[in-house]
Amino acid sequence: MIKHNKIICYFLLSFCMNISLADDIRNRDYVVLLHGLGRTSNSFDKMKNYLESKGYDVLNIDYPSRKYNIQTLSDNYVKQAIENHCSDKKRKIHFVTHSMGGIILRYYLKKHKPENIGRAVMLSPPNQGSEVVDALKNSSAVKKIFGPAFLQLSTDSSSFVNQLGRANFEVGIITGNKSVNWINSLIIPGEDDGKVSVNRSQLENMKDFLVVKRTHPFIMKANEVMKAAACFLETGKFDK
Repeated sequence: MIKHNKIICYFLLSFCMNISLADDIRNRDYVVLLHGLGRTSNSFDKMKNYLESKGYDVLNIDYPSRKYNIQTLSDNYVKQAIENHCSDKKRKIHFVTHSMGGIILRYYLKKHKPENIGRAVMLSPPNQGSEVVDALKNSSAVKKIFGPAFLQLSTDSSSFVNQLGRANFEVGIITGNKSVNWINSLIIPGEDDGKVSVNRSQLENMKDFLVVKRTHPFIMKANEVMKAAACFLETGKFDK
């Protein structure tokens, strides 16, 4: 009888814990991660784990960034993934992006902005284009390797990225000023992270801005960057 009662108690405790866990998951805000050009969702694994430890329900989307233009990546991959995963309209949808992922986000929210939009953090975004694209856009080899989205990131005033207009959401931007690509840095005026200048990463209506001593490829893995990103999602500032 005692053993039987213990089994019943264990079952009830386990059942209650599962209910509590399910309730906890349902109450979490979403965070959608959007990687950069030529990268995969694996580049955001550390950020995903960190944000999950902060209590967020994280969707780390993978898409063939070198195969399609930004519009197709947004409409055919990002939109569908968000609709499938972030179905609870009572929970906020936040975003953390890297590089071209920020441009995908700007286009996505221009066309498909959800009512439950939260905050967004962009890491090293080419919001005003990149001089590296200007220098390489006529190379057939580069175009073949990086695909149509690469050409949309020119600094030309008529380029795709410079025709997106103001951000229609609350956004904070973190960018780096350390480069290990000295060739690219010779092309880019001012401080840069090897791919994007500090000046061209910015948006006129951004809520906060932070420059860190990090390079473009690995900025999303830096502890201080993950901490600042989580702080902005919670408070709208990079520092409490």
